[in-house]
Amino acid sequence: MSMLSILLSDKPAPSQWGKDALLSFSDGTITIHYKPEHRLGAIQRAGRKLDNQGINSVKLSGENWDLEACWHFWLGYRNAKKSTKVTWPTLNSKEKQELNYRLAIIDWCRDIVNQQAETLSPLELATQSAKLISSYSADVSYNIISGEALKEHDYMGIYTVGKGSDRPAALLELDFNPTNNPKAPVTTCLVGKGITFDSGGYSLKPSSFMESMRADMGGAALVTGALALAIARGVNHRIKLYLCCADNLVSGNAFKLGDIIHYRNGKTVEVDNTDAEGRLVLADGLICADNDKPHYIIDCATLTGAAKIAVGNDYQSLLSFDDKFASRLLASSEIEHEAFWRLPLAEFHRSQFPSAFADIANSGLPNTAGASTAAAFLSHFIKNYQQNWLHIDCSATFRKSSTALWATGATGIGVRTIANLIDKLK
Repeated sequence: MSMLSILLSDKPAPSQWGKDALLSFSDGTITIHYKPEHRLGAIQRAGRKLDNQGINSVKLSGENWDLEACWHFWLGYRNAKKSTKVTWPTLNSKEKQELNYRLAIIDWCRDIVNQQAETLSPLELATQSAKLISSYSADVSYNIISGEALKEHDYMGIYTVGKGSDRPAALLELDFNPTNNPKAPVTTCLVGKGITFDSGGYSLKPSSFMESMRADMGGAALVTGALALAIARGVNHRIKLYLCCADNLVSGNAFKLGDIIHYRNGKTVEVDNTDAEGRLVLADGLICADNDKPHYIIDCATLTGAAKIAVGNDYQSLLSFDDKFASRLLASSEIEHEAFWRLPLAEFHRSQFPSAFADIANSGLPNTAGASTAAAFLSHFIKNYQQNWLHIDCSATFRKSSTALWATGATGIGVRTIANLIDKLK
């Protein structure tokens, strides 16, 4: 099909296209009609509708296209097969640069989350993430610890979860230090869950829950993209990144219910549920982050189904003991037009996973709030958990089916928000 021109209009479509029609067509031109108060949502819906109609090459024309209009059209128009193409309108140099950053980095996030688990091993995820960030700055150094070396370095959460797979687990330690001073304070530590496939282990998932588990590394992709975008935008303070990468599979070497993990901070954890593995690998990353004594810690993980039940795939879920810090992230989400929703996290949640054999168990008591208890579990691996720590349960990372706004697959929601926030943290 030849390239069609796409125009924007805040006027209603001609009556022959129906009441409140989103699109009208005329001589090789398509017009998107929107109400000003719903402009960006309408543009995204139009992009999705055009892809659904098989229109795979368009040119954005006219004077009404700005950066956010272009980006929201692309959010809806892009699909997992990457079969759509856009010729962009003329933007000013600053907007054009920002659009190019988003196309490179957020699309990288969507692609790597969509990638099949067969080709994305834990080591490959760590390597590709380091490669992306390093491409935006020479002030990046990193180290990848994998396989038996994890056990030797006492990263027992990642090692234990990953030992059931033939593909070695991996921890990426990355340091962005534009000061070039090795003693410079670390402003922010980012920690991401990178489970490249989650079968549930011996607490085996049913097929309907397992089919999208290629996306269980969405938290790692999110913090990787956020740091890359923040660097591209010019962040100038020291930030460290930890990605905790593993497969969670069933084998003769896989961890079992009743196993006890001994962590470097002295905490012991009884495995009550091998499908609650994300928190076990994140614990290692959070201990690393806490030992850096950063001003702030942010972790991201596709951690619980409970978060999706609470907010669907429409919002990334935010949990924190620190009201001020949580408010700063929500303010960044408003600026960046991304949806976050805060879920409850209180002191009593920290006692809802007792164990008769270890300090704590890795799953909560029956009839407790799953997203809240998961976040509370993580708090046991941060000394000052009540301040300057945010946990993001990435409920909006991946969609198993398409909607009026999104194609099936990864969304990239949250990259811009976290990049915005960490640029402002001092």
